[in-house]
Amino acid sequence: MAGLFVICLAVFVGIFAYYLGNDSTPNADREIVEIMAARPGFKQMFLRVKKEKDISSTGFFKHLFFGAEDKYVYVPINSYKASADSVSVEKYIDEGIQEKRVYAMNDLAPKNYIESKTYWLGTDTFGRDILSRLLVGVRVSLAVGLITVLISLSIGIILGASAGYYGGRTDNIIMWFINVIWSMPTLLLVFGITLTLGKGFWQIFIAVGLTMWVGVARVVRGQVLALRELEYVQAAKALGLKNFRIIIRHILPNVLGPVIVIAAANFASAIIIEAGLSFLGVGIQPPTPSWGLMLKENYNFIITHRPALALAPGIAIMILVLAFNLLGNGLRDALDVRG
Repeated sequence: MAGLFVICLAVFVGIFAYYLGNDSTPNADREIVEIMAARPGFKQMFLRVKKEKDISSTGFFKHLFFGAEDKYVYVPINSYKASADSVSVEKYIDEGIQEKRVYAMNDLAPKNYIESKTYWLGTDTFGRDILSRLLVGVRVSLAVGLITVLISLSIGIILGASAGYYGGRTDNIIMWFINVIWSMPTLLLVFGITLTLGKGFWQIFIAVGLTMWVGVARVVRGQVLALRELEYVQAAKALGLKNFRIIIRHILPNVLGPVIVIAAANFASAIIIEAGLSFLGVGIQPPTPSWGLMLKENYNFIITHRPALALAPGIAIMILVLAFNLLGNGLRDALDVRG
């Protein structure tokens, strides 16, 4: 139940990510170089200055799914003094360095032109909010897990059920193919598929999904081999029902227990593989916020004075993977009728 709670929380955060963080721009990619590599809990005051071009308003659902482009430039400041037609500020450049600037009132946001933000997990090397990118990055991890599980279940169930039910030459051919794929290291196989399909968002989902169906196929085959000899299957054959109907209506519903457990385990494995590929530079590409990519961008800070920049995405990966493993263990106990 703890794992299920974390997963439900992750789904909620993934859906409303752009409304929960400081940065609601697409991919949480608001770069403010003056505050790069800031410590967790860092607070900064900003002056909101109009952009040269007008930015149209974004609807609720578009903002929900894709974020909204900033209408203003966020200028970090240490202090300000407003007059009737202008605002004088001390622009923050770096620690102990500031520059005096004057902005006309017409160039600022019509209201709330001064805004203060707290960066609870700090900022990365580009001055982007770590927490906002973590929240949006949940979507990538959940999406790669979901699509991978769908692909692996589709291929694994079809091949496993066919091999177990028909047996003979069909079983031999499918098992030979399964053993060939099984003998290849998963990461190496993902590398090969990724290089073939190219780098990108959907390519990595397909690449990971095409490598994780083997375990599903082996389990389904073993279950179907045992079920096809039972009396109710023999009775269905005696009634003249088609093989396809017997497999779909009578056999597969009885193998869903083990398949669901494997699906939960594959979900966790897919998250780790995607993070590893993104860390190596062949997975999700910038500026899309992937937890593995965030690790790659900030891992050199582990041995410096800002280890939280790399620890935050690492801990997020660990918690989400642990949640799916806990859920898988719970489902295994709940669905094991012999227990």
